[in-house]
Amino acid sequence: MYKLIKKEKQARRGTFTTVHGEVQTPAFMNVATAGAIKGGVSAYDLHDIDCQVQLCNTYHMHLRPGDETVKKLGGLHKFTGFHGPILTDSGGFQVFSLAKLRNIIEEGVTFSSHIDGHKIFMSPESSMQIQSNLASTIAMAFDECMENPAEYDYAKHSTERTTRWLERCQKEMNRLNAQADTINPQQLLFGINQGATYEDLRIDHMKTIAKMDLDGYAIGGLAVGESHEEMYRIIEAVEPHMPEGKIRYLMGVGTPQNILEAVRRGVDLFDCVMPSRNARHGHAFTMEGCRNLMNAKYALDEAPLDETCTCPTCQKFSRAYIHHLFKAKEMLAMRLTVMHNLHFYNHLMQQIRDHLDEGTFEAFCDEYAEKLGQRI
Repeated sequence: MYKLIKKEKQARRGTFTTVHGEVQTPAFMNVATAGAIKGGVSAYDLHDIDCQVQLCNTYHMHLRPGDETVKKLGGLHKFTGFHGPILTDSGGFQVFSLAKLRNIIEEGVTFSSHIDGHKIFMSPESSMQIQSNLASTIAMAFDECMENPAEYDYAKHSTERTTRWLERCQKEMNRLNAQADTINPQQLLFGINQGATYEDLRIDHMKTIAKMDLDGYAIGGLAVGESHEEMYRIIEAVEPHMPEGKIRYLMGVGTPQNILEAVRRGVDLFDCVMPSRNARHGHAFTMEGCRNLMNAKYALDEAPLDETCTCPTCQKFSRAYIHHLFKAKEMLAMRLTVMHNLHFYNHLMQQIRDHLDEGTFEAFCDEYAEKLGQRI
């Protein structure tokens, strides 16, 4: 259940209560694709860096170790050791981003595994069944994530099919939650707004799915090639038609700057692989901008990655040491920098919440939106 506490213009401060705990919003979900953060970070580490929600990937967990295996082992919470809310995506994005050959029909999608090429069929019902086996807190509806740009007619037909798939997801989830052997019978369902970059399709779709009284609503199909300005335009078009009493999730976004601007436009929940992916390539986020630790200037720099940061990495290690680890290709370089970047994102969200509490978010956004996007 989402509770709106207060607003500053369109920006929202709230809480989201689930069977696995309460989330203070706006919030960032740390992406543990196959049950772990890439870079050697475990669920127990996530607790240490103030992560509120972990995101796991339905497609990857279905392939390895298998969702039925995870169910036999007690579900994702027991399997990974993360005790807070866990969101699983539907697998839809991976179907459309990883599969080179796919066949989309009304029943679902046939595609080839990116691991060994074997044929997989995924439908709204099978996506719900996989996510029920994983026993996540929140399941995402199965949808089609279109490429940008998409032809208008294709986008229209695809969005209509996504609506029909959502109806099937809702029906199947209700059935699964009533089964005696379901690990989490209180699993929540979020619907996904689609429509490419066409405002009329986006608005019509949002109005339609808002009537279904889902547990939350996501904006999907963005951050896939369109400009930041286009993304903000779509959020602004859709936001007035999203139920105020339900949590709002912008999928796959993004940079610290994107997050500030999306919060400003009324979004509550985010996820992105950027903080961990960039960290593995030596890029550390700080309140001054992004720092490239591969640069030779850090060879003798004894300061922490960010002198204002309280993460375990910044409390114990210097830029010079982490620079050395990257040059020596030591795995510890990635782990320490991923820990820092995820802490940075989680702490940024805490700062956003604090400023919303104090009524100073607009000033904070104006001060840092551009600064956070620059390279040091």
